[in-house]
Amino acid sequence: MDCLVLVDGEHYPPVIKQALKNVSEKLNYNIVGGVFLGGTEKISKKKDLESLNIPLIIEENTIEAVSKGISKFKPDLVLDLSDEPVVGYKERFEIANCVINKGIQYKGSDFCFYPPVYLDILQKPSVMIAGTGKRIGKTAVSAYTTRFLSGQEENSKITFNPCVVTMGRGGPGYPEVIEGHKIKMDSDYFLNEVSLGKHAASDHYEDALMSRVRTIGCRRCGGGFSGKPFYSVVKEGAELANKTDNDFLIFEGSGATNPPVKTDTCIMIVGAHQPLEYIAGFMGPLRIMMADFIILTMCEEPMADSLKIKNIERAIKNISSNISVVKTVFRPKPLKDIKDKRIILCTTAPEKIGFKLKNYLQEQYNCNVLGISHYLSNRSKLIEQLDSFIKKTNPDVLLTEVKAASMDIVTKIGAEKKLEVVYVDNIPVVTEGNQNKLNEALENIADLTVKRFQERQHNG
Repeated sequence: MDCLVLVDGEHYPPVIKQALKNVSEKLNYNIVGGVFLGGTEKISKKKDLESLNIPLIIEENTIEAVSKGISKFKPDLVLDLSDEPVVGYKERFEIANCVINKGIQYKGSDFCFYPPVYLDILQKPSVMIAGTGKRIGKTAVSAYTTRFLSGQEENSKITFNPCVVTMGRGGPGYPEVIEGHKIKMDSDYFLNEVSLGKHAASDHYEDALMSRVRTIGCRRCGGGFSGKPFYSVVKEGAELANKTDNDFLIFEGSGATNPPVKTDTCIMIVGAHQPLEYIAGFMGPLRIMMADFIILTMCEEPMADSLKIKNIERAIKNISSNISVVKTVFRPKPLKDIKDKRIILCTTAPEKIGFKLKNYLQEQYNCNVLGISHYLSNRSKLIEQLDSFIKKTNPDVLLTEVKAASMDIVTKIGAEKKLEVVYVDNIPVVTEGNQNKLNEALENIADLTVKRFQERQHNG
């Protein structure tokens, strides 16, 4: 295995030379070159470095040096022989992001980061919609993107026939197809699915309901630093999607975990309410590096103030200077008319955003929001709160997102209490400029996706 070693000036040259001998003779790695990461305590002259007897890259910027070393020596492995204070925890993550983004293993004395493997099996133009965490709006963005690419959104001139492949911790054990464009998906349908023991609030149900296209649901378990699931049936879902009559595939991530298939492009969803270090630190930069376009969601107070949003944008640009970023907020869109209705809203949105959702619904849809439960992902508290709301307010409608306990709790309670259940979409709305900014970006991604797919086909 060809190996690129990282060394520093905090070790004496004889110590480094002995370590290099151990790498070659005991680990059987072929040292093709090295990168000097700095430090002057024990290496002060060029002659000291020359005594190592390996070709070295020496640059002021650590990441540029590592990147140049990989380009020049083309190793299979980057082996880190450096240490504090030249390279600490933060710097190690920066190096790890750089190395595994290039598809190379990064190893040290007690750690090893493997590059995620994306299976190259897709036979149609494909885009991945991934994210930097959970509850940042991936499914909402995926549904909007699907509608736009299929010509269902206003001002969309694109008329693909897309299929969405999802993966989730509550997904089916074997890929499950929902013909969203053919079946009636109402509360009776979902109650029947629940009675069959299915998790009817899984992402493929939500996508099918909101976008009215064919969806394929898959299961996954676990997630690593770089976004790789420990286990999933996405490969089988992808093979199934290859056989459909759809002409464009959308693969939706789960939390900060990515579908393990190689797509032509990637849209990365970043939540403005997330800690900055989740985006600029740890393995956040890797996710930014893999993106062709970024949608920044939750761009409003109290989720994130203007300074926080600017800092996130700056961090993104520091990682990928040419990446396009569109800032958005989510606004609810009921799938049925709720004019003059008395409403209880069930959502996964945090309580601090509740007043905005209430005001928006009342202003836009002329309804009366009597109460909001933010416990859609907490079944016991949801049951308790809904029972209290219903007794006190006597609502006409339970308005619910298609997530978590929306089917087995909210829809079921609606049927028992003879209340109308209306499902609600969440629309990404651009905060700066008009909606065309997002639509134009999606058009560009669609064009890039097709272009890369054609190049892939041409190159065999």
